Amino acid sequence: MSDHDPQLDSATTDIRTRIDTSTPHSARFWNYFVGGKDNYEKDRELGDHIKQIFPGLVDVARTSRLFLGRAVRHLAAEQGVRQFLDIGTGLPTADNTHEVAQRAAADSRIVYVDNDPLVLAHARALLTSTPEGHTAYIDADLYKPEAILAEAGRTLDLSQPVALIILNTLGHVADHAQARDLVARLMSGLASGSYLVISDSTTTSEGMIAASNEYNKSGAIPYYVRSVAEIAAFFDGLELLEPGVSQVTRWRPEDAGETTEVDAYGAVGRKP
Repeated sequence: MSDHDPQLDSATTDIRTRIDTSTPHSARFWNYFVGGKDNYEKDRELGDHIKQIFPGLVDVARTSRLFLGRAVRHLAAEQGVRQFLDIGTGLPTADNTHEVAQRAAADSRIVYVDNDPLVLAHARALLTSTPEGHTAYIDADLYKPEAILAEAGRTLDLSQPVALIILNTLGHVADHAQARDLVARLMSGLASGSYLVISDSTTTSEGMIAASNEYNKSGAIPYYVRSVAEIAAFFDGLELLEPGVSQVTRWRPEDAGETTEVDAYGAVGRKP
């Protein structure tokens, strides 16, 4: 188990008083779509409204989570990765990064990063570990990659390969060039042999575009879907693992029946 952190106790008490349930919230909205219970009426109302516009977003949420599991399992079991930096953690659900990684390799070390007060309030659920491994949680901002790396280096050995995971998070960065710069700065601080794992919703159907536009009218922090080419650009300079940038359902599926067409693309790339 990770060490007990009294700061989390006081932080959680303070943070819970600041959680706004009067408007929808991206982490709670996504939690509702993957079948979680950490959501409120406004999140469910928006979720039900979006499902009427574009039912396929439920598949995007579900299959993106499955992609995460397959990618982490592959990196831990097949590529020998023992360190994971998961940015934009979201709310804990089944098969979180540390659970998947440590089932494949008990000595895996995982650092979660989020600056969302609701996620921090639930961080205790993420701070479990095998005796051989370790997990940590950082309350940090994606827009400060160097600070993230400095803090992550207290748990991870950044001179050794790390898998950087950023799932369904970069859409909060409106400007694509800025989002690419943030990813590049994070990867520049990681050793050769490190990996980048990204997936996100894409502008590959009118339904997804309409759903995104409607979500952005809701009062929640806006989220911008991108083209497949823009997703691919995050991997410039990296060696893509097969099958490259693909629909998340088609990235090394373990079940031939799990190849639903979805408006979400992802990939895993290795830093030379």
